[in-house]
Amino acid sequence: MEQKELETLLREVAEGRTSVEDALLEIKKAPYEDLGFAKPDYHRSIRQGIAEVIYGEGKTPEQILAIARSLHQHGQRTVLITRMSPEAAALLEAHAVELYGGNFQYDAISRIGLTGELPEANTEGTIVIATGGTSDIPVAEEAAFTAMAYGNRVVRLYDVGVSGLHRTLSHLDEIMNARVIIAVAGMEGALASVIGGLADCPVIAVPTSVGYGASFGGMAALLSMLNSCASGVSVVNIDNGFGAGYLASMINQM
Repeated sequence: MEQKELETLLREVAEGRTSVEDALLEIKKAPYEDLGFAKPDYHRSIRQGIAEVIYGEGKTPEQILAIARSLHQHGQRTVLITRMSPEAAALLEAHAVELYGGNFQYDAISRIGLTGELPEANTEGTIVIATGGTSDIPVAEEAAFTAMAYGNRVVRLYDVGVSGLHRTLSHLDEIMNARVIIAVAGMEGALASVIGGLADCPVIAVPTSVGYGASFGGMAALLSMLNSCASGVSVVNIDNGFGAGYLASMINQM
C-alpha cells in the first residue's frame, strides 16, 4: 500500500465510506512476505514515503524476478532495481507483460532496471547531476535514474571536470538554479568543492573508483570530498549513485 493510498483509506474511514474493520484488514495485510531468500518490505512507502528498491548485485535473475513480482502483487507500481545484470534484465523483460503491463526499462550503462511506469516529474525543483569526466557517467546515471524514478526533474552536466574549468563555468545558470546538485568525480574529487563554491543549494558529492593507482579505488576522492572547504557539501560512499539520487530526491521534495 502506497502512502497516498493509506491517506485515502483513512479519509474514507473518517467520512464513513469505509468501515474501521475493512480499513484494518487492508492495513493488516502482511507488511512483508518471507520468500525464503528475501523478505520484501511492503510498508516501506508508508514509513518512509518511498517504496523498497531491489539491490540486484549478488542476486540471481530468478530471485530478482520473484521479489519484483511480489512487490507488484502488493500494489507497488514502480520497482527500481540497481546493479542489475543483463541476464536479469532479459528475464524481467520476458515477464514484463505478465507482471507489470509490459513496462520495463533497462539501462546497461548504469545497470538500473525499472519495472512499471516512470512517473512524471512532480516537483518544480531541479536536480543537477555533474560529472568530472566521461568515466564517471555510469555512477551518475545510477543517480539520475534513481531521481527520475521518484518523480524528479534531472539536468545532466557531464564531463565538466576541473582539468578544464571553463567547462564547469559555462553551466553557471544550471548550477545556480538547481535545488540540489550531485557532483560525481573520481581522481582527486575536486569537482565537489568547485561546485560547492558556486551553488547556493545542497551539494551531494559522490566519489568514484575512477583513477590511477594512488586513487586507491576511490579513497583519494572520498577523503578529498570529506575535507572539502566548501560549505554545504555532503558525501556518500564510493560509487553510490543510488544513495545520492535517493537523498537528492528527499531534499528536492521537502
